[in-house]
Amino acid sequence: MKHASILMLACGLLLAGCGDSDVQEVRQWMKEVDATTRVAVKPLAEPKTFVPFVYASQQQPDPFNPNKLITEARARAGDGAQPDMGRRKEFLEGFPLDTMKMVGTLQKGSAVYGLLQIDRTVYQVRAGQHLGQNFGLITAVTMDAVHVKELVQDAAGEWVERMSKLELQGSKESTQ
Repeated sequence: MKHASILMLACGLLLAGCGDSDVQEVRQWMKEVDATTRVAVKPLAEPKTFVPFVYASQQQPDPFNPNKLITEARARAGDGAQPDMGRRKEFLEGFPLDTMKMVGTLQKGSAVYGLLQIDRTVYQVRAGQHLGQNFGLITAVTMDAVHVKELVQDAAGEWVERMSKLELQGSKESTQ
């Protein structure tokens, strides 16, 4: 019972501290600041008037017509080169071009063969053979390079030709 009366007394003192003593001073200060403060807002600029563009050339084809775009894409696809998917793959088409290096040439009669090294094995190649994983066709073998025409797909899915060559590598052997 004694504790309850002490608790009641403490609560009463706390509530007495929440009185209206300083609130009147704050309200008076706010009224003074509000009366002396001037608000300066710049006026907004007039909005620009929108002038719509009228496509008046009725004789001209519509540049945004999807049928025109599809027709154009089909026309281009018919002109491009396509790989022969039914052709039987040759052994060297199983290796990427960047794993091959030309290490020499070999001449048999009038035919010139390129010597390509893949890992530790050396292969003979000549013009007309296929190699690489991008439908590569050897177009020429010279004393310093093997020229390859590859067929790759571009971003639109069309087949395009890309010319590459494997150049003769200098001797990298060191005598120690």
